Amino acid sequence: MKYFSALSGLCLLFSVSAVTAVDEAPVEAPLTEEARLQEPAARPQYPLNSIVAIANEDIILASELERATQQITRQLNDKGTPIPDQATLSREVLNKLVIESLQLQLATTNGITIEDSVLNEEIKGLAEKNGVSLTEFRDILERDGYSYQQFRNDLRRQMTIMQVRRQMVASRIKVNDQEIDNLLATLKASGQGDVEFRLGHILIAIPEAASPEEVRAAEARANSTLGRLRGGADFAEVALVTSDSQTALEGGDLGWLNLGQLPSMFIDTVKTMQVGDISDPIRSSGSFHIIKLMDKRGDERHFVEQTRASHILIKPDELHSDADVQARIRQLEIRLRGGEDFATIALANSQDTLSAARGGDLGWLNQGDTVAEFEEAMNRLAPGELSTPVKTEFGWHLIEVQERRTHDSTEEYERAKVQKLLRARKYDEELILWMRRLRDESYVEYRIDMP
Repeated sequence: MKYFSALSGLCLLFSVSAVTAVDEAPVEAPLTEEARLQEPAARPQYPLNSIVAIANEDIILASELERATQQITRQLNDKGTPIPDQATLSREVLNKLVIESLQLQLATTNGITIEDSVLNEEIKGLAEKNGVSLTEFRDILERDGYSYQQFRNDLRRQMTIMQVRRQMVASRIKVNDQEIDNLLATLKASGQGDVEFRLGHILIAIPEAASPEEVRAAEARANSTLGRLRGGADFAEVALVTSDSQTALEGGDLGWLNLGQLPSMFIDTVKTMQVGDISDPIRSSGSFHIIKLMDKRGDERHFVEQTRASHILIKPDELHSDADVQARIRQLEIRLRGGEDFATIALANSQDTLSAARGGDLGWLNQGDTVAEFEEAMNRLAPGELSTPVKTEFGWHLIEVQERRTHDSTEEYERAKVQKLLRARKYDEELILWMRRLRDESYVEYRIDMP
């Protein structure tokens, strides 16, 4: 995934695939905010020209490759990353365009589309995150040389690809409690459960069904690469030129990772590394890997404000209108304010059967555990105080707050984080395999020399 900043410092938080710089857009009459979200009239973005690759039913044109390469070059320049030679950069970008094309074709086959309303909401969200209006958002794009139509097309393209990946890969990933327990135990035993690492990564691929000579050649290439790195060569520059990984165009940057996120073959090596260290080549079944520890950081304990509350719920139904339910809940309120026991009334009357069996007790609640109307009413109550009737989508409630506390939720937080890490690790591994299968099972023909 690539991220770019539009000029003038506006950070656009979406994944870019060959975002195209175009000529200045013609002057238009001012548009309303809503009108600016509508799809502009279709017009050719580039003339027909030579075909550089065929991917199943799709073709990739030289103009597409050129614009994608220009965009990646701008991104690398913005980050101060040295640009590899043109042949290497073209190879990486064309491979990326081929894989994206295959995923988009799969989306069409499976009826996966991004509706205009969903796209519009995403654009609104991007504008809000950057603190600008929709009008300003579009104006900044077009002022800095980005076609708004191309922006919409690229955003829709990347949202479609992410939906394909969610459906084909992410939806099939399961993490059970035993896996969480095992990883937590491993992290605690290592003494580094709260530590995150920022890694650089270079992958030297071994051809499938490689001969011993091909394996030795890949190993020699890995050792040569390691020699250059330890001799002072810039890691990002070497990764751009050498790495066969999907992260090559980011200079091999894997971002911040917990030990639980790392491939298991990296863990023992990373635990012994100091910031700035570069590993010896690490062999896997199909590759050699070189990693660099770019940085390291730890986490603090996590505290949350919790409320222990009870409630009584009465729901409207076919026989009891909303007004009937409101009248009944008010009668219960009067009885409670008259001194009757909350737990007894909840047990006899509440239609939330789970909490009713506990006298209405909901236990300790974190922020966001309940719907907004319930939480807002609960937060206004002092311990021991009873609410007036509160209406939510579930019916009418009476709420009583027992107590509040600041709770150390580090354990719960760590379990949730480890579950997320396990899902991310499984997703990354499965995504690589899935994209490899997709590529291998497809018809791909390159019409230019691929170094």
